[in-house]
Amino acid sequence: MEIEKAILAVITLNESRISGGAPIFICEKTEELEQMAANLEAITDGIAHKLSDEIFIIVKH
Repeated sequence: MEIEKAILAVITLNESRISGGAPIFICEKTEELEQMAANLEAITDGIAHKLSDEIFIIVKH
């Protein structure tokens, strides 16, 4: 089974703004947030999208 068109992960600095069914990764610093997004993008073969200074999502198109 191949996943198409889905949110694979959420990466955030602000845990209180996030809920839902996708895996959520909480980071402490902006540098950690950006590195986590880049790593998850490569691992999942998805695309990282910055929604705000505190939130990235990894999606599969």
